[in-house]
Amino acid sequence: MSTNPRALWDECLHLIKENVSEQQYATWFAPIAFESYKPATMEVLVQIPSMFVYEYLEENYVDLLKKVLTRFYGAGAKLNYRVLTDKQNNLSQRLESEETAGIETPRPRTRANQSPTALDVAQPQEIDSQLDPHHTFSNYIEGDSNRLSRSVGLSIAEHPAGTQFNPMFVYGPSGCGKTHLINAIGVRIKELYPQKRVLYVSARLFQVQFSNAVMQNRTNDFIAFYQTIDVLIVDDIQEWMTAPKTQQTFFHIFDHLFRNGRRIILASDRPPVDLKGMPERLITRFSCGLIAEVEKPDTQLCIDILNSKIKRDGLSIPADVVQYIAETANGSVRDLEGVINSLLAYSIVDNAHINIKLAERIVKRAIKVDDNPLTIDEIVETLSHHYNISQEAIAGRSRRHDIVQVRQMSMYLAQKYTKLPASRIGKLVGGRDHSTVIHSCHAVEKRLQTDHSFQDEVARIEKMFKLKA
Repeated sequence: MSTNPRALWDECLHLIKENVSEQQYATWFAPIAFESYKPATMEVLVQIPSMFVYEYLEENYVDLLKKVLTRFYGAGAKLNYRVLTDKQNNLSQRLESEETAGIETPRPRTRANQSPTALDVAQPQEIDSQLDPHHTFSNYIEGDSNRLSRSVGLSIAEHPAGTQFNPMFVYGPSGCGKTHLINAIGVRIKELYPQKRVLYVSARLFQVQFSNAVMQNRTNDFIAFYQTIDVLIVDDIQEWMTAPKTQQTFFHIFDHLFRNGRRIILASDRPPVDLKGMPERLITRFSCGLIAEVEKPDTQLCIDILNSKIKRDGLSIPADVVQYIAETANGSVRDLEGVINSLLAYSIVDNAHINIKLAERIVKRAIKVDDNPLTIDEIVETLSHHYNISQEAIAGRSRRHDIVQVRQMSMYLAQKYTKLPASRIGKLVGGRDHSTVIHSCHAVEKRLQTDHSFQDEVARIEKMFKLKA
């Protein structure tokens, strides 16, 4: 075996390649560049293209990386990363492969679906909080839709022993950031009060654990374990609306924790009053603290969230692409993150430049913007054939009356059927601004009110799209 550190890293990559798929290797390991090795401290330093790659490697491949390092560099070898945060100015950040302070690193949950036992109760500090260490207040961007809940959540995290706002009931539509918020509260509490027993659990997992406890005749152990928790965080409790036995068991756990001043944080996709099937005694308890609504983020908050993630991942994405993603993500933080992750993956694997066309491809696959598959390109192409005017002329600067009318019609139909913002439509139809699009739509609408032959003409074109006028 070679003793050259760089050659040893090549051996590491070769072994990794044998243990992952070709796609996984190309995406996550091929971009890693060996920098240096310090024999005295056994530190292997490698360069990676972004924070996202660092987080993904640490979350999904940390065990594999440790094994190959041990094999080729020896026991005790450590992996450090250099992340290029600003390519233009050649600025980088150095990171270590280590556990997040105060929070257990996620690991295979071999007993996650099993009910807690009396042994768990006897060792009160030996629990996995099940928190996601990446969901923190530092990357939970504040906006009008979440300002109250974020402020209260941070206050609770800093003073968990207080009785104010207990329980905290967070509700809002899917993808608005509820899970991030309640995780952030738990993460912050563990950072400030590491001795506290903090547990995050989904309502469905709680129900599975309870069912297992009943089958194993260990219901008392199950309840006793949950009654030892200092901060209990339960997500998606609407899952219990058709589970009366789970409701009854949680009622007893809730009462015990509440009476003993323990902190309870709950999340749901609806307010307590709309939890049909829940007993009144549970609903009143859910409502006795703070009910905090988290709304879907508006466009500006979506832009802020995207820019924060782009900066953290060391990406370079044009402002118009960010604007487009924010306007088409339907106010879903989950969709925003999915699109950014996909853009990163495409840029790494295909070495593709991130632009508006790539973003449109990904958004079309990742986000359900509309059931209608019609695009502006299809609209312009149809009008081009119908009026025998080239697509270049429609998008061009000609002021010929017939071309202007077709151009205006393309903008009108695009606004009607694609649901894209006016600014985006203008860019796609010859690089015009949103005011031109608004003017064109008004001109077509005004003509439709008085010109019956024009109405028939537009109806015939819409039939070509197989849509109803």
